[in-house]
Amino acid sequence: MAEELEVKELDQVVVRFSGDSGDGMQLAGNIFSTVSATVGNGISTFPDYPADIRAPQGSLTGVSGFQVHIGAGKVYTPGDLCDVLVAMNAAALKTQYRYAKPQATIIIDTDSFGPNDLKKAAFQTEDYLGEMGIDPDRVIQCPLTTMVKDCLKDSGMDNKAVLKCRNMFALGLVCWLFNRDLNLVANFLRDKFAKKPAIAENNIKVVQAGFDYGHNTHASVPATYRIESKSKVPGRYMDITGNKATAYGLIAAAEKAGLRLYLGSYPITPATDILHELSKHKSCGVITVQCEDEISGCASSVGAAFAGALAATSTSGPGICLKSEAMNLAVIDELPLVIIDVQRGGPSTGLPTKSEQTDLLQALYGRNGESPMPVIAATSPTDCFDAVYSAAKIALEHLTPVILLTDAFIANGSAAWKLPTMEELPAIKPHYATPEMKDHYTPYFRDEETKVRYWAIPGQEGYTHILGGLEKDGKTGAISTDPENHDMMTRLRAEKVAKIPVPDLEVAGDADADLLIVGFGSTYGHLYSAMEELQKKGYKVAQAQFKFINPLPKNTADVLLRYKKVVVAEQNMGQLAVYLRSKVDGFVPEQFNQVKGQPFVVSELVNAFENILKK
Repeated sequence: MAEELEVKELDQVVVRFSGDSGDGMQLAGNIFSTVSATVGNGISTFPDYPADIRAPQGSLTGVSGFQVHIGAGKVYTPGDLCDVLVAMNAAALKTQYRYAKPQATIIIDTDSFGPNDLKKAAFQTEDYLGEMGIDPDRVIQCPLTTMVKDCLKDSGMDNKAVLKCRNMFALGLVCWLFNRDLNLVANFLRDKFAKKPAIAENNIKVVQAGFDYGHNTHASVPATYRIESKSKVPGRYMDITGNKATAYGLIAAAEKAGLRLYLGSYPITPATDILHELSKHKSCGVITVQCEDEISGCASSVGAAFAGALAATSTSGPGICLKSEAMNLAVIDELPLVIIDVQRGGPSTGLPTKSEQTDLLQALYGRNGESPMPVIAATSPTDCFDAVYSAAKIALEHLTPVILLTDAFIANGSAAWKLPTMEELPAIKPHYATPEMKDHYTPYFRDEETKVRYWAIPGQEGYTHILGGLEKDGKTGAISTDPENHDMMTRLRAEKVAKIPVPDLEVAGDADADLLIVGFGSTYGHLYSAMEELQKKGYKVAQAQFKFINPLPKNTADVLLRYKKVVVAEQNMGQLAVYLRSKVDGFVPEQFNQVKGQPFVVSELVNAFENILKK
């Protein structure tokens, strides 16, 4: 029996799984992050995969990665660089080593580093470690493919099926390295392959083999590691992606409002998982329709809103372009509609599997005519639940379409999430027509204070009305081309949105900061981490992250004008900065802009903000 290694306790660690698109790196990373969340660790994940449906095996362009940051406490980002890199083939090592710390442990499958593999990965010599300047003492060199074949030789599986289990061996080795309970892995696999129990058991066998390999050989490492949770709040937890959290938030909002949920959608990366997830929940009264195109997806949702449902449509930036006419119909009809834009790299098809924040101005202004809409931006995978719930509440209580901005980073990324109870969620009270309005109801009769019209559902006796894309008379609801009426209706629609109450802008960090870091949506974790790093260096820094963008929080001007220096950091060329300058007189911020399709790197933010502080 192998001598036991020392077990060291860590506060945090970053692991990156990488290999061919068909090597199951997303699944291995997802299982490891789920197991970590289950034991109470904080997690943040970053799936990084190519746009190719199936790139040539072993090619540099076909490498898929999954990075997970695990912490004893709350984790805000997937980490800049990894402590452990799993490279399933030569191409993965070549392309992913740049994401590893200089002292990182590297796990490789030596069976996938043959002459042909090295040639595909553009290595010049067979000494691939020396060529990349990697110390062999930091590399766990394992004949992984051979060992998986030996493990499953009596399983009855064909060679192709056996090779698909290689990711589980790597997962088992990583689980050994971090003292993870394999029972949790087994439970995950049995649940995932519930209809194929033989596949589940074979994968579990391979995970155990990987774990045993590390335990019996010690895999050339000085110690194994444990990450203990610092605090555990009682409750049910799960590892949840932003897209799944968005789906759950819509279901919860419909339940709270007492309405059926309707989603009209068309598949598009990276938003499709919302449609997939909601389609599983017919038992909750959810109706999903995969329409023939983006236009019909949105138009059908407008019809569902008219009919009295909580209506939603999900897409990415290119789909928002196509949906804009139907979205405008919801504006002039003043119907409740939740529009989810999972932003990706653009323009056009751009970088369909990568992340940007480049749809902000499109969400605010990208329609014909004066067409104000509330805009909300989710700040994390788990916040997608709260953000879409808020969007639904605003839509139903203020009779307006609402845009929710997420992006590929938080939509595909995941974090540990404590499931709320329905009692904890705020009430949603749709702005229905009152019984007193029966027989003299008109569709644009409004609440005098909020300017919200009253919602009558078709089929209600005494509430007959017509809505449509032509301007209507504010009193009678009849079609009107009167210039004074159009001016009035335009102003009322804008005033209604402007009057929607949203929470004040919160500021984290030093009250007397010399620099305020401002962002919106999904960059929250990176900007917060940069603030903390600057504070460790002795700087006075604060952070304000916009979640509610239209209308802006009432204290926006007070916050932005309070500090000596302000930097607006965003993954576009300055769209939030332009918007804030237009809304706050005298506001002239510094800017930090990147459009790389990748999340911010905290160390780069720290350097940039430090240079601003030194000016």
